[in-house]
Amino acid sequence: MPQAVNLLDAGSLLGTFGALGIAVVLFAETGLLVGFFLPGDSLLFTAGLLSVSGTHGPVELSLPQVLIAAVAGALLGAQTGYWLGRRGGQALLARSRSKRLHEGADRAAELLARYGYARAIVLARFVPVVRTVLNPLAGALDVPARVFTLWQVVGGVVWTAGLVLAGYALGSSVPNVDRYLLPIVAVVVVVSLIPLAAELLRSRSRRTAEGDNN
Repeated sequence: MPQAVNLLDAGSLLGTFGALGIAVVLFAETGLLVGFFLPGDSLLFTAGLLSVSGTHGPVELSLPQVLIAAVAGALLGAQTGYWLGRRGGQALLARSRSKRLHEGADRAAELLARYGYARAIVLARFVPVVRTVLNPLAGALDVPARVFTLWQVVGGVVWTAGLVLAGYALGSSVPNVDRYLLPIVAVVVVVSLIPLAAELLRSRSRRTAEGDNN
């Protein structure tokens, strides 16, 4: 009897769907608000590890296929999220009751205000939840389509290719790295959450300072 797919487990997703699963997950995570919980960072890194020849993981992947699927999913997802934001605006977020999602929206808005369109769109790729919310938010705030497309492509390629190639490099340099797959993925997940935690702490400090000044 086949086991159910664990959407939060990169190994389970890759073992079931292969490279196609990467494209689908990244499309959902970056283009649809319901995909904010999906493991984009760990999925990319794990896919890079499993692309190394001879790795004994849940599946053996092809590095070119992984890179193509990752880039395609991330870019099409972000562009879809942007156009959904242009069409639906803030109503897309208003329908959600997820506290985490709304916190991500607040961080995305802060990034756009603090860093400007180009830097915010690129930086958001590396912050879980924020990369899900910023794309429709950019559409809702009428960020120019050409500006958004240019910088989401830059950010999307750097994010996806960077993590995949980092995983591939580690797998190529460390013998039998697949034995340590779970702890490595756990480290990647923790590291990926650091930017979000830093933004939350910075935001709280700013609000505290503003409260003291008032």
